[in-house]
Parts: sequence; C-alpha cells; structure tokens
Amino acid sequence: MFMTNKVQLLGYNINTFDFESAVEYANSISGQVVTINPEMMSNPDMKEIVNSAELVIPDGIGVQLGLLICGHKVKRIAGIEFAHRMLQEAEKNRQSVALIGAKPEIIEKAKENILHEFPNLYITYVQDGYFTDTERVLNDIKIRQPRLVLCAMGSPKQEQFISEAKKLLPDSLFIGVGGSFDVWSGMVKRAPEIYQKLCLEWLYRTVKEPQRFKRIFPTLPLFVLRVLKERFVPKGV
Repeated sequence: MFMTNKVQLLGYNINTFDFESAVEYANSISGQVVTINPEMMSNPDMKEIVNSAELVIPDGIGVQLGLLICGHKVKRIAGIEFAHRMLQEAEKNRQSVALIGAKPEIIEKAKENILHEFPNLYITYVQDGYFTDTERVLNDIKIRQPRLVLCAMGSPKQEQFISEAKKLLPDSLFIGVGGSFDVWSGMVKRAPEIYQKLCLEWLYRTVKEPQRFKRIFPTLPLFVLRVLKERFVPKGV
C-alpha cells in the first residue's frame, strides 16, 4: 500500500516520490501522470486537471525550487527520463504501448529508435499530433486498450486530451511527455549530462533555441515571486 505523499504548491497537488518510488507507484495504478512545471502552473485552467491526476511529478527546476521555498525538499524527476523508464517497464512486463503526438516524421522516427532500444516492446498504436478528429483517435486507442500511452502534444493540449481519454480507458496509464518524441527521434539533442545534473537543462535549451526565452521569461521569475508571496506574505496583504 502506497502513501501518496502529496504536498501543495500554489494550490496544485504534487507527489513527493523519489524516482524509483514514482516508477513503482506508476506501475501499480492507471490514470494520468502529469509532469508539472512552472509554465503549466501559470495557466489557471490547468488546476482542476492537475489536481484530478493520479500522479503529479515535479519536472521543472522551478517547481523544485518552489517546493524548497515552502519547506519541502523534493527532488526533480525529469519527465523524459520517467517516460523512458516506463517504456522499459512496459517491455519487461510485456505491456502494450501507444504513442500520440509530434509531427508525422518525428513520431515515426521516434518509434523506430524506441524499438531499436526496446526490441520486445509492443507498440500497438501510433498517431501524430496534428489530428482534428479527436473522437476517432479516442476510439482507436479504446479498441487497442494499451497499458501505457505517451502523449506529446504540448501543454495544455496533451493534459486536456489525456483527461478525456482516461475516462474511456480505465486500465491505461497516460503520461504527457512534451518534447520527448523530438529527442527520441534524434531531431533534438538533450543537454549534456553536466547540465542535467545541475538542473540547468532549461538554460542549455534556451541558448540553443532562443525562441524559448519568451516562454521561460517572465514565467519563471513571476512563478518564484508568487511562491514567495504565498510563503511569506500574510493572507489579505
């Protein structure tokens, strides 16, 4: 029996598992996994979806910092590493997988590379993220009943899609994986390991992709200010 170990940050429920415990817990449940970051938490429409998710892991370094400010020492769990491990678990446990999202050429190459690494993985469904007939896609995955569904459509679209899809597949585990397919396809390279260890992967990607600057700033500083206000400023002030 797991203790879900939830804490709240800006009204969002976040689980405090370490990596291995999060994997073990995910293997025991179905439903929605949210890899939460400050950008997601700046969207008020996300709160209900996040707080209805079965597992919420702190993906962004900003979330880790926010939790620390509030007195919770919680390690960041990189969403791409968590999803990769769940693919490994699916192969080991002979569970089927669906991949949804990204451009057609990206997801096909990602599938090819995933199967090269996990040759015994059973991928039953692949769909790029540029569909408009959501009902068809939901029906497709309902027919195939995959145990693991990785969805890379960007936030909040992927979380909204998963929130609906999990109602139709009560035994499936859904994870929003953002740009992971881009990395697994080989089209985008992850930051060098030193950046990952120092939790500066966001800085490396911003330098490599300057257009990301507008997404991070002022979102990250404003997020930290909101956390500081919640932590130290009395209510009503």
